[in-house]
Amino acid sequence: MAFALTAGGVAMAGLRAYRRRLLSATRWFAVALLPAGLYLSGLFPVARTIGGELADWATDLVFDPRVWTGLALLAVSAGLLVTTRRVGRRHAVEGDAPGPAAAAAAGPARPAVTATPEPGKAAPKAPKKPAGKSDDGLGDFADIEEILRRRGL
Repeated sequence: MAFALTAGGVAMAGLRAYRRRLLSATRWFAVALLPAGLYLSGLFPVARTIGGELADWATDLVFDPRVWTGLALLAVSAGLLVTTRRVGRRHAVEGDAPGPAAAAAAGPARPAVTATPEPGKAAPKAPKKPAGKSDDGLGDFADIEEILRRRGL
């Protein structure tokens, strides 16, 4: 039986190769080798058992209300897990618990600590900010914007 299936698959692969559909022929050949490989490795009875169990489960799925109840419970469980995850993220974003950014912003405003220069060396100068612009963390983009504006783009 397994070798008959393999032979049929190899014949289909040969037909596909004859029609110059080499990718399809390779796929047919790969699938055709499975029955012989399962039989020779001793896994054919295992594959048959798994297939039979899946068929029994599918039959029970259609006709047994217990299976539908179990699937409904699994769906409710998954829905509750997803909902609690989203609600937990929403509360974290809204600010129920102060995050690191909120805690840093709530502290008193203090000047930044600067390093003291070594004797004989000049202190490095901080880059000047354009008047009226705040530091929004997009300094590199402001430079690119300025270059594009100068070039008329």
